[in-house]
Formats: sequence, structure tokens, C-alpha cells
Amino acid sequence: MRKKRAGLLPRKLKRWPDPHMQFKILKKSAKSNARLGILKTSHGEVETPALVSVATQAVVKTLTSEEVAETGAQILIANTFHLHEHPGEQVIQKQGGLHSFMNWSRPLMTDSGGFQVFSLGFGKDFGMGKILKEKSADSIQSGAQPKLLKITEDGVFFRSLIDGRKLFLGPKESMKIQEALGADIMFAFDECTSPIANYEYTKKSLERTHRWAKLSLKSKKSKQAMFGIVQGGRFKDLRQESARFIGGLPFDGFGIGGEFGSDKKEMMRMIGWVVQELPEEKPRHLLGIGYLEDIPKIVRAGVDTFDCIVPTHYARHGAAFTSAGKIAIAKSQFLKDKNPLDKKCPCGVCQSYSRSYICHLFRAREITGMRLVSYHNLFFFHSYVKTIREDIKREKL
Repeated sequence: MRKKRAGLLPRKLKRWPDPHMQFKILKKSAKSNARLGILKTSHGEVETPALVSVATQAVVKTLTSEEVAETGAQILIANTFHLHEHPGEQVIQKQGGLHSFMNWSRPLMTDSGGFQVFSLGFGKDFGMGKILKEKSADSIQSGAQPKLLKITEDGVFFRSLIDGRKLFLGPKESMKIQEALGADIMFAFDECTSPIANYEYTKKSLERTHRWAKLSLKSKKSKQAMFGIVQGGRFKDLRQESARFIGGLPFDGFGIGGEFGSDKKEMMRMIGWVVQELPEEKPRHLLGIGYLEDIPKIVRAGVDTFDCIVPTHYARHGAAFTSAGKIAIAKSQFLKDKNPLDKKCPCGVCQSYSRSYICHLFRAREITGMRLVSYHNLFFFHSYVKTIREDIKREKL
């Protein structure tokens, strides 16, 4: 939100001499499993712990790449399945890869498409996410199939969200797509299981995910880094088995994926099971978790990077995060409020716009309101994670 164009990123992207990822632990906390690190990629360095902002379709919704960089974002994650659907990895590859395509000179991740096996499958069927918010009488038994997908031993048959055509995605296909996209870090193809999958279903899914992990490594032809993904659902023995198996393969780092039980306490126990089994010297990424109140907990558990849609998803629904708590900016009480979203925030939005104006934009259904709150929320989250890094340095966390 700068008035000058000095924040624009250069079209010619600087690369490191060695394109392969490197990770160095700078400090370990004496109070917890938290650690400070540097993740070095061909497009720059990431100070960890770090929030990875979500750029599903090669964009952080409502913002330009320049604006996202201004908020303090060090690294983004894009979605393999959706970019394969539209515009197609060949289009992006011909534009010089994802970095050039979206004018982002900093590091990038791409997921594998494994989360869509859940979100477009059993997640859609039962209307649930990775954490079970309400108890359910439903149970996914061994051999069950989602309504709109077909999961096979070789991969998954999807229906296009655009025109309904049949699409197939497996380890080989995912690697090929991700290599064409050209992100610094790819993820192995997996199945993200549902919170209501029973033990037998989860065990068979895990065996398949482990085979896919080995095939993902075998199929990889580029020098891009690749993270393996630990699954196993809410079952301790399966989570630990998966962490040991995936941790024993020559991945550059590890993702902690899948469902995370029925509450945040259970989620933290599950993360703990995994972290203690993974190689300490490699980075750990937590997939799809990052509410503000979760961040100190997952960092204490030993997570280095994590991605979450919360800052921008909430922003588009009029929720602004502030040092005094979350506010619903579209409420009429803010129409006459001359204060910024957060008096303590130095971001460009808080320096230039009032609550009154932003409230007006939401009530008038102007998309600029979403843009302003998205910018502020991202800035707020990245600033918060920066303070956590400082806390680790000072032995406070």
C-alpha cells in the first residue's frame, strides 16, 4: 500500500548459484522444541519460523505480488491441482515458470494436490475440514469411496471443477506438473484423510501414501527440493510409523498433513508424535494450520513453516485482526470511527485509512474493502510471527 512504486519487484529474477534448498538451524530454545532457522532456496532465504502465505491460483486473493511482499511475506504456497486446471502448467512454464508468471521473486512452494483428494472428496461429502468441529456419527470404512472422486492404488480420478471432464492425478503426474510450475519446494503426492476415517481405512490409505512417496521421489527429475508428507490420521501408532517411514526417505524436508482430530489439544498431541520421530536437521512444515492462537503452540512444538488461509479468508468476510482482538469491520458501529484498524499497526492501511472508510466499503460491497483488510491482516500475521522469532532469540519461547 505504498504510494511510490519503489516496492515493485524486478522482472529479472535473481537466483542463487546452487538451486537446491539448504536449511540451517541457528538456535534451539531451552524452553521448548522451538527453533530459529534459515531456509535457503534459489530465490532467496526464509527466516524460520515463518508463515507461508497462501497463493492458491498464483495470487494471494485481492492483492498484487508487490503488496504481498510489502506485508512481510517471505514465501508463498500455490496449488498444483487448481493451476493444472487453469491456466494449465504448460501456459505457466512458457511464461518462464510460476515466479515470472506471478512476478514473485521470493521463494515458492507448490502442494501436491493431495489435499484436494480430501477437500473435493470426503471433506465435501460430509461438509467438514481437517479438524472435526462437532462430533459425528458418520464413519468412513475401509474400501469406501467419495461421491465425486475415485481413489485407486495408482492415483485419483477427479472431475474438473471447470467443465466436468475427468482428470487423473497420481505421483508421476503431480511431479510432472510441479516441475513445470517450477517452485523452489514441491510436495510428494499423498492422500489427506478425513477426521472420521476409521483405523482400517487410515491404515490402508497410509500404506498407499507411503508407496506414492517413494514413487514421487523416483519420478522427480528436477533439482527442486521436495518435502515428504506424514499422514496417519488421529492414530498414534500410524502417525509415528509414517513419521519414521517418511523421515527415512531422502526428502529435503517434511510436511505434517492430514486431519488433526477433534480439538486443538488433540492436534498438538498429534504434532508432538510426529516431530519426535522426524530427523531434527531437516525443516518441518505444517500443512493448512495457522490460526493466530495456534502459532505459538505449533512453533513450541518444533514446526518451522506453516501455511494458512486465515488472514485473507477472514479479511474477505470483514474480519480484521488487531492488537486488541478481532473486529467485524462491516458492523455499523464502525461507520463513525475515525481510528485506523489498529492504532499500534504501522502498515500502510492503518497509516492511511480509517475504520469508517473501510466499514463503508464493506457495506457498499466494494472489493477494495477486502483488499485493504487482506493487506492489514497479512501484515499483522507476519509481524506477529516476527515477534515470535525474537522471543526464541531471547529465550522467551
